[in-house]
Amino acid sequence: MMGSQEILRWLDDFTQKSSRGLAQRSSRRHFMGRLGALLVGASALPLLPVARVFAADQTDTLKEMGDPKSCDYWRYCALGGTLCTCCGGSVTTCPPGAEPSPISWIGTCRNPADGKDYLISYNDCCGKAVCNRCYCHRSERDLPVYAPSKANDILWCFGTQSHAYHCTVAVVMGEASAA
Repeated sequence: MMGSQEILRWLDDFTQKSSRGLAQRSSRRHFMGRLGALLVGASALPLLPVARVFAADQTDTLKEMGDPKSCDYWRYCALGGTLCTCCGGSVTTCPPGAEPSPISWIGTCRNPADGKDYLISYNDCCGKAVCNRCYCHRSERDLPVYAPSKANDILWCFGTQSHAYHCTVAVVMGEASAA
């Protein structure tokens, strides 16, 4: 059995041999280049438009009314696409075999059950052929499209295995502030 002094000596020898081996196999310039690329890449991660909305749905505490299979359903005020509720999914989940796009557009819709405005994240479900049932195109409070990346007329199947559009879900992000 090794004593604490022997363990420390072994650890010191191991660290020294590993450091010298690494120094012989790589240069400082190579190391600094990799470190710089890592830091730049890590700083850009928060800027990526990746949606984390499916975990944030507020439906458990929200009073709702209306038919989720109808274009008149309150959550669909800025939706342009096919309703996943008519295609084997739900208001918040994609049908089996389709995956949600990590990129979405946002709308602000008024819930008639409580009279409050809510932020709704619209995510396209991708990977299957388009579902030809329950197509809706609503654009309440829509402004002219100056920034196409913020419009609901674009297919958002980026960051998924397939770019084939299937349907769209509407996830409540939270109550809209009155700012």
